[in-house]
Amino acid sequence: MAQSANNLRIKRTRTLLRTALMDLIEERDFEALTVGEIAERAMVSRAGFYRYYQDKYELVEQLFEEAVCTMMSNLNAHPQVVRDSEETQTIPEPWVKFFEHLVEYERLYRVLLGSSKNSWLVASMRASLREALRVRVQQSSSCIQNGKHVADAYDRLAPALAASLLIEVIIRWFEQGRPETPREIALRSSRLLSSLLKEVGTWK
Repeated sequence: MAQSANNLRIKRTRTLLRTALMDLIEERDFEALTVGEIAERAMVSRAGFYRYYQDKYELVEQLFEEAVCTMMSNLNAHPQVVRDSEETQTIPEPWVKFFEHLVEYERLYRVLLGSSKNSWLVASMRASLREALRVRVQQSSSCIQNGKHVADAYDRLAPALAASLLIEVIIRWFEQGRPETPREIALRSSRLLSSLLKEVGTWK
């Protein structure tokens, strides 16, 4: 019972801090924000902030990393796909949830991704996606091609290329005002990544 109450308190505090950051980021430049301001807006003590995050950068990075980890773990645990009513191709549901996460925190991502001063976020997002996709690629690269494992370029290059491509898709999606729904952009992204991985997989 105590453990459950503690988990709820942790979740509530993190939610308050994330909401406070999203509110503040529309009022002031991210670089100008202080931990004290975020904590005050969230009605959390500075000590409470540092209990969960090292600084404001880690707060944002963990937010995205959690979404990526959830997506990848769901892909592994639930490989089944659902059929989109408007498309002949099936879409992995975790991909849809991933883009729904981006919509939920759109105010934050739109501001940070729209400024060259926040290139650290792009680098952090790319690193998170690259690592997650690397594990996925290694699992799929157990396939044999011409009696050998696929080229080392596939294991190393494919995740990096896929991560960069996905970041560009996200940035373009926000810049154009999200013309596609999360389900539609998930379908297009999965097609792009599948094509990319298939092509790199042919490299010797």
